[in-house]
Amino acid sequence: MATFALVHGAWHGAWCWERLAPVLEAHGHTTIAVDLPAEDPDAGLTRYAELTAAAMGDADDVVVVGHSLGAATIPLVASLRPVRHLVFLCGLVPEPGRSVTDRYGEDVFAPGFVGNTDTRADGASFWPDPAAAKRCFYHDCTDGDAEWAVSRFRAQSAAPRLEPWPGGGIPDVERTSILCRDERCIRPDWSRRISRKLLGVEPLELGGGHSPFVSRPAELAELLVRLA
Repeated sequence: MATFALVHGAWHGAWCWERLAPVLEAHGHTTIAVDLPAEDPDAGLTRYAELTAAAMGDADDVVVVGHSLGAATIPLVASLRPVRHLVFLCGLVPEPGRSVTDRYGEDVFAPGFVGNTDTRADGASFWPDPAAAKRCFYHDCTDGDAEWAVSRFRAQSAAPRLEPWPGGGIPDVERTSILCRDERCIRPDWSRRISRKLLGVEPLELGGGHSPFVSRPAELAELLVRLA
């Protein structure tokens, strides 16, 4: 059985995997949900990778799942310790030497996503309007699930998006890209193009929006179990 290391994206935390983890565990797998220091202004992708690798302990047969901004962390984890498979879920797939901010001109984000956040004095961004966060991240969820998720949002420091990706390329391990066709955060056409260009894979596709771990955890778990 595999160990799934689950790495959340911006504004989220380990809580976002609470619907998915029990389904994976019901199949006999182990899950580790990493809670990254999103509000720490000094913690960038390198620090995120170090913390993720440390959280895995001595687990073997590890499948690392990185959601959204978390996808920029997971290849660095593979450079720190052995992993079997990298899964880029609705991911901001990293490009060597370039930061997330460097790539804003590539039409990464879906219409209506940019412009919804405010910035604190320390540079961290946050979502002041819960309705906008629900519309972008959780539009295909029940009202109760969307409210549950958005109420847990926190600020996200600028460091991970400003740090040029320090890796020399995606490590030579198995990798899979999963996109969602009804995205309101990351454009599906960008995900298809970048999966082929930077990962060398044809992405797998799910219905729904950016947060399938809440909107369709059983369907996502079934796909991950097949990969494992």
